[in-house]
Amino acid sequence: MIRARLRFSALRWQREAGGHSAGRTGPEGIVASARRAGAGARLGRAGGGGGRGPEVGIVGGGLAGFSAYQTLRRGGLSPDEIVVFDESPDPAAVWTRRARAIRQTHMRSESDGHCLPASFPGLAVREALKTGRVTPLLSSVANRYNPTVREFLAHVAELRERSGWDESVRPVLVDRIGVDAEFFSIGGVEVPHVLVATGHPGLAIPDELRGDPRAVHAYEPHEYARSVTVIGAGLAAATEWVNALAAGASVVSVRRREPERRRLNVPREWFSRRALDGYHRTGPAERAAILRRLLAPSFPPGTRWDEPLALAGERFRVEQSLNGAEQVICATGFRRGFQYDPLLRVLVAEHELETFQEWIVLDRDSTVPALTDERRTLALAGAAAQWAFPAADTLVGAKYAARGLLARVRCRTR
Repeated sequence: MIRARLRFSALRWQREAGGHSAGRTGPEGIVASARRAGAGARLGRAGGGGGRGPEVGIVGGGLAGFSAYQTLRRGGLSPDEIVVFDESPDPAAVWTRRARAIRQTHMRSESDGHCLPASFPGLAVREALKTGRVTPLLSSVANRYNPTVREFLAHVAELRERSGWDESVRPVLVDRIGVDAEFFSIGGVEVPHVLVATGHPGLAIPDELRGDPRAVHAYEPHEYARSVTVIGAGLAAATEWVNALAAGASVVSVRRREPERRRLNVPREWFSRRALDGYHRTGPAERAAILRRLLAPSFPPGTRWDEPLALAGERFRVEQSLNGAEQVICATGFRRGFQYDPLLRVLVAEHELETFQEWIVLDRDSTVPALTDERRTLALAGAAAQWAFPAADTLVGAKYAARGLLARVRCRTR
């Protein structure tokens, strides 16, 4: 039974991970190419020589844009029907740099922490096939599978090669999106459908620590001094407490409130259709309150954090304000709000888009109402799309936005 399950999972994995492979040969490659060609015809694009330009433009080539790209590819779009605007072709470059800075070893995102379009098969199947062990599959069923960072990055590299990602990337820094009656103009390219996935608009550093030589952000490369103060109470802060203690430092945690202990940054129930239906029925003030509650600092329960803190004794303590530590690590996350994203800030100002506090108001499918109609679509993904999907700043959230965009592409070209 177990071996049969693994064989079935292997077939599903090959179909999900390699089914939109670029440049494959043999019978499977021919079938996949024929499927892409048929999908391209259905979507109304002649392709290559005399056809229109790309159907979809993705602004931002990080993990959100990359995951959205995989969903669009699975939905029938070929690499030449998608153009990705980013200065770097490596979708994991920024994320990897930050993960290395905090010495992250495992993903928090559990079983859905991958870039494939569907939840199953995920990285648990990948590990089970490689090792012959069923433990990853059993953990995944219980939503307790946390892949290693190494496994995740290998998965991204494989998908990058197979999906035709590099064919679609155009090395351009986008600072403005031109808006026409039927299309958008980006970097000299006209596209009817755009997904903005520009990522977080910079690291958040407390004003009083700007210019302080002791201060470094947790997501910037650093070592540890003998006495360390860590500001913040989320997962990055908890990771830095443990890192600094392991390096022999004495650690002070400065935080305004006690952190919540939860496995995911947004509880799993908020990924369900029922919860989303209720969320989409809320008014602006109630929705903003929900988002602030969900975005409060948290880190998972477990001995990985609790034991080192308990064993540290007097080397770890909690205080309410800064002290005279040699080093101050700002585990304060990212700036929040469209105001800090230059591209979104200009878009809001030029087209008087509706906003509420720091959020751009979106339809439930992550589209911007004022710039979306039967001819064109402009949607947001990542943290900027939380108005439509509370867990937008996840790989699942990027796929959610991509599916909404894909539905509109199909309607327009049907």
